[in-house]
Amino acid sequence: MIELLNNQLAFRFPEVHKKAVCHIDFQRTLRIPDDNQEYPLPPGLGCFPVAHVDDFADKLPATWQTHGGIFIPMYQSEALWINFSGGYPCAVKIAAGKINAVSGKSWSNGLSDDPQDYAVIPDQPWLDGFNVSEDYIRQFVAMPLGGGYTAEEQITDKAEHGGLQIIVYPMKHDVYVEHFEGLVDTESDFLEIPAFLSKVCEESPDMGLAPGGLMRQTISEDKYGIDAWDQDNDRRCFIHLANSVQYQAITGHRPPHRPATAKEYTNAGLPWFDYYDDSKALPGSDALSKLTSVAAKVIEKGKGHLPDNDPVQPGIIKIVSKENVVRDGDF
Repeated sequence: MIELLNNQLAFRFPEVHKKAVCHIDFQRTLRIPDDNQEYPLPPGLGCFPVAHVDDFADKLPATWQTHGGIFIPMYQSEALWINFSGGYPCAVKIAAGKINAVSGKSWSNGLSDDPQDYAVIPDQPWLDGFNVSEDYIRQFVAMPLGGGYTAEEQITDKAEHGGLQIIVYPMKHDVYVEHFEGLVDTESDFLEIPAFLSKVCEESPDMGLAPGGLMRQTISEDKYGIDAWDQDNDRRCFIHLANSVQYQAITGHRPPHRPATAKEYTNAGLPWFDYYDDSKALPGSDALSKLTSVAAKVIEKGKGHLPDNDPVQPGIIKIVSKENVVRDGDF
């Protein structure tokens, strides 16, 4: 079952273990300069508001109703990062437009370890973008489908799916017991929470995710091995991206104000972040490393230069580790 509470998705697997739950939310953030310089982690500026597709079915395209899931509002060229939390280990696959953000392969159910196409919660506290090389990602940046900017279009030559796709697999009960409990827990008082089964205006194009600026971030190698994950039990969700006009037309509410630019944020003396993690990092995806970034694509198309893309020199960089994994900024 999947539940939506306070703009956060809870993936629960009571049939596997009473503790088998992880949480995923979508953080608003700065779009880092897309200038091929390497940047530290930008802050979290609060969760995107999340809405059930089914609550607005009469205002949505048929494809959104078919896919089900949820939707969030994003401005064109706005960035996001995906926040993971929970103490029970889970394997999570993230795709953008059905292109795997870790491996660069097309969407498929099930897990692969050659190459590894998933991240492990809680070892992986977040994911900010596409895995383009060992220790580096390119930031997730929202762009309309049809312009050739998104990873989906660059890899498949099609503007078909857009959005984000997530599938989560819990650790097998026996493996969890072996690693974390030492004895089998036979209690059966599992939480009974109603299943979250859900199903944006026709005039506006769908949004997808394109590769933005280059950021230092590792995607950790799975230390448990692929056999640790219960692939007979999974939960998956489609996250649609509504542009600001769409969102207001659908919900009657204005989306959050645009985030500050990286330049405004840095000039205000606010912190960036560097995450210390000694786990082994996955190599980058060959397919994702060949993607053209948004700024380069704008130039390639003869449309001038990407706005608000001035280079910055972060003055305050806070070091965070697994013991204090907080990325928060006020602006």
